[in-house]
Amino acid sequence: MGVPFEEAALATLDFPRIRAALATRAATGMGVERAQGLCPSDSPAQIARELDELEDALFGVSLSLGGVQDVRPLVERARDGRVLTGQELLEVGYTLDAAMTVRRSVATNSRGPLLDVVTHHAGTGLSDHTLVVRRVLESIDRGGEVRDDATPKLRELRRRLAPLRDRIRERLTNTLEQWADVLQENIVTLRRDRYVLPVQASRVSQVQGIIVDSSASGQTYFVEPASITPLNNELARLLLDEEAEVRRILTELSGLIAGDAGIDATILTLAELDLIAAKARLARDWRLNRPQTGPDGEYRLHEARHPLIDNAVANDLTLGDTRLLLITGPNMGGKTATLKTLGLAVLMHQCGLYVAAASAVLPVVEDVLVDIGDEQSIEASLSTFASHLKHQREVLDMAGRRTLVLIDELGSGTDPQEGAALSQAIIERLLGQDARGVITSHLAPLKLFALETPGLKNASMGFDLAQLAPTYRLQVGQPGRSYALAIARRMGLPESVMTRAETILGPEGGLLEALLENLEQERETLRADLDRAAAARRTAEAELGRVQQERATIQERRDELIAEAAQKAEALYTNAVEQVRSLRSRAREDTARPRVLEELRQLRRTAQAERPQTQPETPRGDPLRAGSTVDVPAYGASGQVLDVRGDELVVQLGVMKVNVRRRDVRLRAEEPPKVQAKKRAAFVGTTATTFQNELQLRGHHVEEAVEELRQAVGEAHALKESPLRVVHGKGQGVLRRLLRDYLKTDKRVESFSDAEPNQGGHGVTVVHIRRS
Repeated sequence: MGVPFEEAALATLDFPRIRAALATRAATGMGVERAQGLCPSDSPAQIARELDELEDALFGVSLSLGGVQDVRPLVERARDGRVLTGQELLEVGYTLDAAMTVRRSVATNSRGPLLDVVTHHAGTGLSDHTLVVRRVLESIDRGGEVRDDATPKLRELRRRLAPLRDRIRERLTNTLEQWADVLQENIVTLRRDRYVLPVQASRVSQVQGIIVDSSASGQTYFVEPASITPLNNELARLLLDEEAEVRRILTELSGLIAGDAGIDATILTLAELDLIAAKARLARDWRLNRPQTGPDGEYRLHEARHPLIDNAVANDLTLGDTRLLLITGPNMGGKTATLKTLGLAVLMHQCGLYVAAASAVLPVVEDVLVDIGDEQSIEASLSTFASHLKHQREVLDMAGRRTLVLIDELGSGTDPQEGAALSQAIIERLLGQDARGVITSHLAPLKLFALETPGLKNASMGFDLAQLAPTYRLQVGQPGRSYALAIARRMGLPESVMTRAETILGPEGGLLEALLENLEQERETLRADLDRAAAARRTAEAELGRVQQERATIQERRDELIAEAAQKAEALYTNAVEQVRSLRSRAREDTARPRVLEELRQLRRTAQAERPQTQPETPRGDPLRAGSTVDVPAYGASGQVLDVRGDELVVQLGVMKVNVRRRDVRLRAEEPPKVQAKKRAAFVGTTATTFQNELQLRGHHVEEAVEELRQAVGEAHALKESPLRVVHGKGQGVLRRLLRDYLKTDKRVESFSDAEPNQGGHGVTVVHIRRS
């Protein structure tokens, strides 16, 4: 354990299996080597960079390394002066071409981290090999043969070879009948790159020519007739020239590869990209998530699981204020698996891998100090206990805030009392060195020690006594029970044996177990309450979401209705304007004026009938308010309330304002809408021959009053009736001012003024209508 992250510790935590899983997902031999040699780093910057690269490969760029081969041996041979074959050159060319394709893809799609890898990261990068790739692919065909058009000379040589072969075969074919009696077979064949005829050995002396070869049985000689010797000589010369040119081309291409200084960086980068792609595949296959790098000594794992166990139970695990976690409980309950879950999460994080947890915050440690398993050595005369002590001594020598301590079965292998005492001393030393880690044990005294020691917390693995099976759930804050007697009774040991065991254990021995049993029951009750509360919260959140969705739907529908109403109003307004224009043009004719006026009245009645009837608002609060009509018995008159000042009212009685108390007035009931409508319609009349020249607007809203006035002015102008008396009351003068603001803008009005004092004064406006 003297060397950080030594292989023995990694092997104890099953990290080689992580490497093997990564290697099976690599696409090239180079990537396999990188995966098999993967080691944790203690550099936060390197870890962060590798995690960024992995995230880019998962969500940014799809790394496809198709066509990439491990061409390092071929490149070395070329640099040693060896001539590569056409097939070998093709492998190098395809690999370099694939590397440039990857570079273009990353440059187009990468968000940054992978772009650094393919350009200039750590002395690596995918170089430009366009010249080598072009020359190789232009010179070598897919079968690994040199192309005819690789050079002009080769093209000329091969152009001459084909017709020469045809001439030789044609001449030999013509001699077959002449030599039919001496031939073994009536064919033309090739031996030693020369065209020959198969002649019977017993009759070879009858043929004029050169013996080139013989059959294995010696029954046939292959003879080159003298008549084609010059042609065969010419063919041999051309073949030698072709071979020399092909070798020259292969030598030149091999030299191009040997001289390309960027190939080494490209190969290293391809290996790195293959490793990153393998990490991405592992993250997808195992459903891993990115860990966050936290401060020294802070570990927060949510729903962490052992990545090498199928359907592993997920647990939460936190270290920080709790520096050491003491897990107790029965064997086969998952204590060791929990140790390895934390250890593997730390190692995978520092290898730039995602981890098997829903979320994780992990520090960067300098070493993982492990004491797990039975390493008994007969040769070294070390017992199990001695082996544990050896590892624990090394742990104590190196433990600190920036190391992770994982000790399994502390204090086992010796007398329980002495083992507990020694274990407590070791834990105290680790706490004194501010170490972080997880320790498992069976020793009951350590459970009590953890209850009263700051920085040390009890934990246990759940156990279902009814099923005699572990639940593998980590229960932090609760020490584990041994369940030894309960399991023994369930397994059918004689009751007499069980009774004697309980007697020997005594009341004090069973006190802790009873206490733990009570704690378990209370914990289960709290968990059930928490589950019910969580379910109620989820129901409430779902209901809230439904209500919000309904509200959004109603709001959307309201907006649609408003838009439809606006369109309809616009259409009605446009239609009304057109009708009014038509009526105005017809009203200029004196004979048509009564009929036009009647149509105008009918138009008004139709518009009022189509106007939505709003329900009168029910008065709320004080019935006496500004605008209310009251009787004042003391003055024998009635008037309108102008202002409410607590218990005192300001009332307009004719031309004077008086201050009266609430108790001295009587609220007059408002007239029904039909009566008001009759009064408002009084000035219109029912025939075309009468015109009511007084308009009552007291108590009207401003918009309604202005509309009534506009219509009255229009009718008066059409009938050439003037003047028009507008009764609006005095009050505070607001209605009077707004009506007069409108009269200033109506071109049909010639002038307007207050009425005579004895005819209403400021409460009445007399409007003079233009005649033309």
